[in-house]
Amino acid sequence: MALMYVCGDGTGVPMRKEELEGRKGKQPDGSAKTREAKLGCVFLQTEVDAEGHPVRKEDSTTYIGSFEGAAEFGLLLRQEAQRRGLATATKVIFLGDGSGLGVGIGTRQLPQAILILDFYHALQHVHGLVDALWGKASLEGASHKGKKHIKRWKGWLLGDKAQGIINQAKSQRWLSLDTEKAEKEIGYLEHNLGRMTYGAFRQAGYFIGSGVIEAGCKTVIGKRMKCSGMFWSEEGGQGMLDCGVRS
Repeated sequence: MALMYVCGDGTGVPMRKEELEGRKGKQPDGSAKTREAKLGCVFLQTEVDAEGHPVRKEDSTTYIGSFEGAAEFGLLLRQEAQRRGLATATKVIFLGDGSGLGVGIGTRQLPQAILILDFYHALQHVHGLVDALWGKASLEGASHKGKKHIKRWKGWLLGDKAQGIINQAKSQRWLSLDTEKAEKEIGYLEHNLGRMTYGAFRQAGYFIGSGVIEAGCKTVIGKRMKCSGMFWSEEGGQGMLDCGVRS
C-alpha cells in the first residue's frame, strides 16, 4: 500500500521595491513589502506503527517552490505528484490549511484526493472562536466557560463532531464578546466541515497534521530567504527556491 500526500502553503518573502510596484499589501498605505512564495511537497506513506499511527516513508519527500499565481502553482504541484507516481498511488491525500490556495489545488488539480484540513489549523480556529465568544481562554483569569469549551471542542473535533461545535457556537454568538470574529470563525469551520472528520481519518491511519509543509516553509524559505537585510528580485528568489528544493 502506498499513500501519496500532497501539501501546499505560502509565505511572504521580502522583495526589492521594483518587484512590488502596483501590488497591494498590508502596509498602512496599502502597499506591499513582500510577495508570496508558494511551497508544495509530496511524500509517501507505506505503513503505520504498532499503535496505528502513520509513518512517513524515509527519504520520500520532495518540494517545489514558485512565485507563480495559485492556478499556475497548482499545475506545477500536480506535475510533481505525477512525476512521483500519482497514477499508481493507492490513495491520494491533500493536506492543507483551508486557505483558498489549498482548497483550489485539492479540488481542481487533484479531484481524486481525500481532502484533510490540518488539525492544528482547525484547533487554532476553535481557540479563536472561544476567544470571540467568552474571552481568551489561554490567559490567566480567563473565564472558566472558555477553558471548558476548549477542552470539550477539541475532543469533539477528534470525535467527528465538528457540526456540534458550529451548532453550539451559533446558539451563543449573539452574546459573544466579538460577534464579527465569532461569525468569521464559524464560517471557517462550516466551509471546511467535510475536511474535519479526524476520527475517521485517524482510524484509517492517515496523517491529520501538515507539519511537513509547515517545516518546509521555515527551512526551505524562512531560514534562507527571510534573513535581516534580504530583498529579492523574482529571478534571484526563484533561483534560491529551486536550489533549496532540488534535494
